[in-house]
Amino acid sequence: MNNPLNPLLDRLSWPMDLTGRVLLGLYFVVPGLMKITGFASTVAYMELHKVPFALPVLLLTIPLQVGGGLALMANWNARTAAFLLAGMTLLINLFMHDFWNDYPGGDRQHEMQNFIKNLGIFAGLLLLAARRPAAGAR
Repeated sequence: MNNPLNPLLDRLSWPMDLTGRVLLGLYFVVPGLMKITGFASTVAYMELHKVPFALPVLLLTIPLQVGGGLALMANWNARTAAFLLAGMTLLINLFMHDFWNDYPGGDRQHEMQNFIKNLGIFAGLLLLAARRPAAGAR
């Protein structure tokens, strides 16, 4: 039996794809830029969470977030960008949203919520990385 929504979903496919990529891209571009303006506090926060090599990791994270987010938005090597951002999201989750650890001024419930939210973003990035590009797409 055919789903009666399929024709509508087919017509909305391109706008939904664009909207999804732009919103996912913004999710990385904005925090990436904020890490530049709050560089010292970001390094300190990473060190609090015992991220190994916090400074070099941050220096890699910023261009990955900004560049990868822009690549998603522009649909330029979006599969590769999504794959790299998925890996970064998983690492950020394990180190920065480690609700199982206790930190001064920390909020375990908030970190658990961020952890689960990031799993959803991770899943969306994996789906984007797994999809086959449309004919003529880069």
